[in-house]
Amino acid sequence: MTISKVALYARVSTHDKDQNPENQLIKLRSFAERHGWGVYDDYKDFASGAKFSRPDYDKMLKEARQRRFSAILVVRLDRLGRTARPLLDLLEELKRFNVELICTEQPFDTSSPMGKACFTILAAMAELELELIRERTMDGLDRARAQGKRLGRPQNAIPTERILVLNSQGLSLKRIGREVGMTPQGVKKRLIKAGVTKRVENRT
Repeated sequence: MTISKVALYARVSTHDKDQNPENQLIKLRSFAERHGWGVYDDYKDFASGAKFSRPDYDKMLKEARQRRFSAILVVRLDRLGRTARPLLDLLEELKRFNVELICTEQPFDTSSPMGKACFTILAAMAELELELIRERTMDGLDRARAQGKRLGRPQNAIPTERILVLNSQGLSLKRIGREVGMTPQGVKKRLIKAGVTKRVENRT
């Protein structure tokens, strides 16, 4: 299959606020350039790998079904998701629309039995890692409760200054939310709390 245009997909967890999906996208753009492929668009989500319904992920699949590109590039399989069955279903769906899946740091050829087996093993490992993360998280929460620590996300985990800068650029609440990993309603509340009321009530 000849690859002409590719889609780039990056995901970071909502818990990994120190990470930036742009780090993944830089690697993907470089990979595409080395192979002489044009980039149709890039997609990025701030979401758990256990969720297979995310704004940009859903948009990318919709455009894959419309055959707007011939391959999806990700750095690793776990950036697409961390549960095996949905990953295998995704692979089959992409095949129906003649869209290849390429992991730049985990090379495998799913057109061969060995490559398909490799994909299955990597999907299972991604799911196992998710379960281990959950176990460690629960152990940490139990320990924190036993020590009487207050649990919950810090109110100011996302800097208000970043939201104010994006707002000053005229971005919509939805777009700002995508950039910082918050819901549009959360962005709206933060802006109002910061004293910004102009146009906020009527923006989406």
